[in-house]
Amino acid sequence: MLKRVLNVGSCTPDHRAISAMIAARFSAEVSRAHDWDDAVEHLRAMPFDLVLVNRMLDSDRSDGVRFIERLKQDPDLGAVPVMLVTNFPEHQRRAMQAGAVEGFGKQSLTAPETLAKLAPYLSPGPATASQDPV
Repeated sequence: MLKRVLNVGSCTPDHRAISAMIAARFSAEVSRAHDWDDAVEHLRAMPFDLVLVNRMLDSDRSDGVRFIERLKQDPDLGAVPVMLVTNFPEHQRRAMQAGAVEGFGKQSLTAPETLAKLAPYLSPGPATASQDPV
């Protein structure tokens, strides 16, 4: 089954780079959301194996960690795995405290450690919990 990623808050060049890397390395489909409302609409419409959240959402400059906190508090959406996309370790720590799994920075997009972080969610295999029927 094709894996699905929701990329939230990335500017167009970053979204293209992330999408191209994920499509090439994992043959996964990447959808784009610009802000909270857009992301929730996507997440309620179909299952995703992973949500990537930019440290600062491009559309309204809101805090990506705050986005993760809100998502993880939602009883219907909180189980989906989430990663913060940032090069700053202090923001990664905050995101993980909020319930995210360890993410990666754009500067290390194609690094082996980034691919290793994505593999559990995007490699072919059994569907994740986010795809189980309700």
